[in-house]
Amino acid sequence: MRYTDELDALRAARDALRHRIAERLALEAGASIEGALETWLTASDEAIETWESEGEEAQDSRAFRPIGPLQDLLADHAALVERIAETLDRRLS
Repeated sequence: MRYTDELDALRAARDALRHRIAERLALEAGASIEGALETWLTASDEAIETWESEGEEAQDSRAFRPIGPLQDLLADHAALVERIAETLDRRLS
């Protein structure tokens, strides 16, 4: 049986979501991600950073208003980042 680290799986899921966010941004812009992956990944990072900097108040309000597919992906990404942080905290304590 091969040892697998929970953090590896969480980080892989986080990275996959980063790519899905980039794909969603390209789709919403009516562009292709092909040949411009790095550009869309940079846009993905910026969207993730903006989402995280909005604070809990803005994110909690999503329960009271419909959110689109991009915001849904960003919320999933934020949840994974939080889960990774909690896992690291548990290991350090």
